[in-house]
Amino acid sequence: MPYIRISWQSGSVAAATLCFMGCAVGPNYHKPTVQIPESFKEGVDWQRAQANPQGSLSSTWWLDFHDDQLSKLVDEALHANQSIIAADAAYRLAQATVSASAASLYPTVSASASGTRAEYGSAAAASNDAPQGVYHYVTASVSASWELDLWGKTRRQIESSKANAQASDAQRAGQRLSIAASVASDYFALRQADIDIDVLRQEQRVYGDLLAMTQAGYTQGGSSGDDVLVAQDTLEAVIAALQTTQTQREQYEHAVAVLIGVPPGSFSIEPRKDYAFVTPAVPISLPSRLLERRYDVVSAERQAASANAQIGVAEAAFYPTLDLAAQGGYVHNQFAHLISMPNRFWTLGPTLAETLFDGGARRAAVREARATYDEEVATYRQAVLTAFQSVEDSMSSWNHLQQQTQAYTTIYQRTQTLFDHTRAQREIGTASEQSLLNERLTLLSAKQNLEDSQALLTQSSVTLIKNLGGGWQWDESREAATATTSRDQHTGTGPAESLAAR
Repeated sequence: MPYIRISWQSGSVAAATLCFMGCAVGPNYHKPTVQIPESFKEGVDWQRAQANPQGSLSSTWWLDFHDDQLSKLVDEALHANQSIIAADAAYRLAQATVSASAASLYPTVSASASGTRAEYGSAAAASNDAPQGVYHYVTASVSASWELDLWGKTRRQIESSKANAQASDAQRAGQRLSIAASVASDYFALRQADIDIDVLRQEQRVYGDLLAMTQAGYTQGGSSGDDVLVAQDTLEAVIAALQTTQTQREQYEHAVAVLIGVPPGSFSIEPRKDYAFVTPAVPISLPSRLLERRYDVVSAERQAASANAQIGVAEAAFYPTLDLAAQGGYVHNQFAHLISMPNRFWTLGPTLAETLFDGGARRAAVREARATYDEEVATYRQAVLTAFQSVEDSMSSWNHLQQQTQAYTTIYQRTQTLFDHTRAQREIGTASEQSLLNERLTLLSAKQNLEDSQALLTQSSVTLIKNLGGGWQWDESREAATATTSRDQHTGTGPAESLAAR
């Protein structure tokens, strides 16, 4: 007889939710405890540095340096840097994994249709209990399979996938911060090189004049041959230092080009020998809880949450699985008369399965999951300790560089006064040209020390911003964390996803 079958899944998601009311196996996640001091140790030193108690940075912290070219470079890097593009792709992959895990909560439905023409000879017909002859088979089917998540295995897997996605989101945000900070640091180092090159060129001219004077004195018998050799060596040393600084400047320019996603050969930044460094004002004190939103700390904590959920996934393997199956169909030898009540049939029944012996594989999987969780907790706590170290280091550097800059400012002002006095004396004939040139070299050295210190202070502030996770706006970040925690209870998203927008 021609045979046509249609199978279908009965029931609905709403009715099956009763099966999901049981508790998921495995431990519920609690954020690992870490020792968080009330404030940073090095913050006390800032009061001596007269930092700004009202200081704050926006999420676009590079704008606080008031350099349009820097802002343009950072924007280009955030859109074109290949590391950021790769991090964005990794986050999309993590989101897709969450969707794939969530899909396991729902039945899988498939449909198929086929037509078959078959002939049974006498022997084949006898073996199949079918009459001899040619027959037509048309099959149209719809089937569904559904494994109920009685023990929370799928829900724990979703929980793990969401935590991994949040960790990936934090890593993406961290990558964006790292690239922006690298652009700023390399750019400021390039500007420092611009100033140093200008100073070295001025020194080269002064030492050239001193060499000419020494050679003239040697001709006239007022200087020795050794004096000429010393003057020549001094000039050559300045020329060598100039070449080193120019090399560094070119390499910083190449680094910026790669960060913004363009070949170094087609990129250049015009020199600015009069560049003025700007350092954002820093608050007198910073709460140590700022590190709770630092990207590597958030990522490590989310990895611990993911590992905790995997314990439940492993423990669920000790419990039986329950599948629901239902089939229905119609039988007839003509498609036109297929859908009719006399031709229908149906079947319905559950399938319960349990592993009786696996040689200890499930117990080993649970031990593996617990060990992985312990490892991730230790990694999270180490990340917090490392974060504190980097911030304390940055604050110490920032504080002492500010004191150093103040000292070099005073030295430069005094040296400028001495140079003005020597120049005035030269004009009235009480000081020699050589004395004026030597005083000029002292002034250039003081200027270079001051501007190098200002450049290092600016770069140190970039490092501090990076190590604090993007600045020191605690109130805003705390409110964002509270909002996202509330949302997490309903959607499974977490604070890391809000960080990527910073």
